[in-house]
Amino acid sequence: MKKRLLSLLIAGVMTAGLLSGCGASEDTQDQSDSTAQSDQSADETSSDTEANTEDTSDGGTSDGKMLVVYYSATGNTEAVANYIADATGGDLFELEPVEPYTDDDLNYNDENSRVSQEYADESLRDVELVSATVEGFDEYENIFVGYPIWWQVAAWPVNQFIENNDFTGKTVIPFCTSASSGIGDSGTLLEEMAGSGNWLEGERFRSSASEEDVVAWVGSLGL
Repeated sequence: MKKRLLSLLIAGVMTAGLLSGCGASEDTQDQSDSTAQSDQSADETSSDTEANTEDTSDGGTSDGKMLVVYYSATGNTEAVANYIADATGGDLFELEPVEPYTDDDLNYNDENSRVSQEYADESLRDVELVSATVEGFDEYENIFVGYPIWWQVAAWPVNQFIENNDFTGKTVIPFCTSASSGIGDSGTLLEEMAGSGNWLEGERFRSSASEEDVVAWVGSLGL
């Protein structure tokens, strides 16, 4: 009888031990599964973050990129172009005639001067430029085009640049300098010559324009 009771007691102890072991094994498995799920979730979150970062860096790198193109006969338009480039972080591109204009060429009061003859005969206004194309032109979204006013129109050395480039999908902002004349129809005539692009009204600056005035105008454009 005592042996039987002892056997039952030993069997009970072994059964309790087995049940306890099974419970611990299940708890350990649950904790392991939870840890694995947590690690997987962290990996997925990290991957999503990296993907979002890549998407952001890949998109819009050239949005709003600025180009300031100008022809300057006496330096006034060049000064304004530099102010615009500084204010916008834009790239500068100077239009240079193959045959530069001398001071005598620019004597508007002399009917025999180069500009006077070109004004009288439009066939002479086809001024060849050292370069009429800009490297990476397609990357620019906003293009400022600057020139002095000659007889109420844009100085014709800018014409070859306008004719040689496609402004589709670009915003074009004309600006000019003059002693007294306004911008007039100069921007509109260039727009017609280009045949493409979204052209804004533009602005005229006096010959000795201040940087403050130019920066204020650039800020008003909302580019």
